[in-house]
Amino acid sequence: MMNRRAFITSAAVTTVASALPCSLYGQSSSRSGRQGYPNPIGVSTYSFWGFRRHEFRSIEKCLELAADMGFDGVEILQRQMEDQSNAALQKIKQRAFNLGLDLMGFSTHQGFLRPDQEERQKNIDLTISQIEQAYQLGIPTMRVNTGTWGTSANFDELMANKGIEPPIEGYTDEDGYEWVIDAFEKIVPHAEKRGVTLGLENHWGLGLTVEGVDRIVRAIDSPWLQVTLDTGNFLEEPYPKLAKLAGRTVLLQAKTYFGGGTWYTLDLNYNRIAGIMKEAGFRGYVSLEFEGKEDPLTAIPKSLEELRRHF
Repeated sequence: MMNRRAFITSAAVTTVASALPCSLYGQSSSRSGRQGYPNPIGVSTYSFWGFRRHEFRSIEKCLELAADMGFDGVEILQRQMEDQSNAALQKIKQRAFNLGLDLMGFSTHQGFLRPDQEERQKNIDLTISQIEQAYQLGIPTMRVNTGTWGTSANFDELMANKGIEPPIEGYTDEDGYEWVIDAFEKIVPHAEKRGVTLGLENHWGLGLTVEGVDRIVRAIDSPWLQVTLDTGNFLEEPYPKLAKLAGRTVLLQAKTYFGGGTWYTLDLNYNRIAGIMKEAGFRGYVSLEFEGKEDPLTAIPKSLEELRRHF
């Protein structure tokens, strides 16, 4: 006969096993319908603010909305912060903790496509200061980009030209690659020191193409510079391009366009994208970037439902 201790142990194991999600056993998750673990889903504060909805600029407000809507984490758009003092950063970190949210991404802007060495150094110093902010916030990954050439009249013109713009007169893309790689060689040691993984985004400039992103990341050859992959920045034939960078991705930014996009609208197949990322072994955060004209208070929950279904 089974003794009392063996019986209790057996019963406890059976109870726990029945309560665990089947994905823990390598079977299909009921949420995603795919093999393996579901990805955590976060939201960028940009989804609420969008540079134009002033009532949603407060990071604290965005955190509260994200928690109420059921997100797992929040990616902070650095440009959105109105106060970048350490006291303000610690207040944000504490608020996220109290709401049960991960601060999982920090989206920053910088530009290295500048002939003037002093201008490039200013952007290097800026990026290092942004790494310090991410470190103070406890954020493990930070979006970076190459910047643009600045030869477009404005962002609307850049988008009208599908992100393509000529280099500054007298210079070439080859000059730009040299400047960008030199800049990241100086920046990456600071990222390693602070434990902040940089993710180069496919985001205009020399990051417009798979080849551009891949060339820069391979040249640096460091685990501290990888890829932030944006589903909405490859305007034509996105799926094979996303697949080429999926293996180096540390954060997936997922665009949705409810109500139609401001500059363009893409009909993205997230079932297909989720399959690409699963095939690459990506188990990290998916960060929603809502970029449509619909009220974010209705469009963002719909976007979350869409991403939960596939990831």
